[in-house]
Amino acid sequence: MTAPNTAPTVSTLPSTAAPQASTGRKRYARVLSIAGSDSGGGAGIQADLKTCSALGCYGMTAITAITVQNTLGVTGIHGIPLATVRDQIDAVVQDIGVDAVKIGMLATPEVVSVVADAIRRHQIKNVVLDPVMVATSGDRLIAPETAQVLVREIFPLASVITPNLDEAAMLLGRGIGGIDDLDAAVADLLAMGAPAVLLKGGHLPGDLVMDVLGRQGQAASDYLRLQSQRIATHNGHGTGCTLSSAIASFLAQGLALEQAVTEARRYILGAIAAGADVYTGHGHGPLNHGYAPRAQLIV
Repeated sequence: MTAPNTAPTVSTLPSTAAPQASTGRKRYARVLSIAGSDSGGGAGIQADLKTCSALGCYGMTAITAITVQNTLGVTGIHGIPLATVRDQIDAVVQDIGVDAVKIGMLATPEVVSVVADAIRRHQIKNVVLDPVMVATSGDRLIAPETAQVLVREIFPLASVITPNLDEAAMLLGRGIGGIDDLDAAVADLLAMGAPAVLLKGGHLPGDLVMDVLGRQGQAASDYLRLQSQRIATHNGHGTGCTLSSAIASFLAQGLALEQAVTEARRYILGAIAAGADVYTGHGHGPLNHGYAPRAQLIV
């Protein structure tokens, strides 16, 4: 499946945490990524910026950590000082403004609290939380105690959380064995305080991949189920980062959550397919983020 080459037509966009602008003043659809840096370029801040650009948005960053990383794995993590994380967010929001936020790697309870405080202070909406806990290589990226603070402080502020099965298992304290377990897992994650959950089923075996989107108050029968044929590839690095930043990009353009998730999933399937047989490094390579670039949206 491939994504269309043209951006969706949007007449007006919600203005969130933005300075007041004069009537008729042009601007871009603005996405802030609060996440870690991947020196290999396939995930984290680097993947988020590539995705925002590919989907016609203006990407901005607040870097929470610097990882020493390539396609073979993570060999080091250096946390950014808390005041610097806070100041990056403040600088971007107060000057440029933000239409949507993607939150990725938050490695410690302290940085979780700093980010949560910034979201509350600036009353930022359209928050996509990718609860990054384990890298594609299997490396753990956050301290175990951080998960509890993430649930308590960020889940209620998020528009949607986007865990994969490993992350959902860590949050729930149990494994997810098959497609029949996805609905119950979504329901239990919603019960932890997230307004909406997109549970990604790509780690399950089989030729079909099923993702499930559920909202607070919905019956399981009303969940949105998104199914596709599995794409054979060794390049899965950064898929979670890419999907969450794509959702944020479409939310920034004014799409409703279900449509943003559907369009983001279409984009990522195209990016996986376009880079499926390309070799980058000696391990898990990245997607082809720029396979079908869209013109930058001006509103």
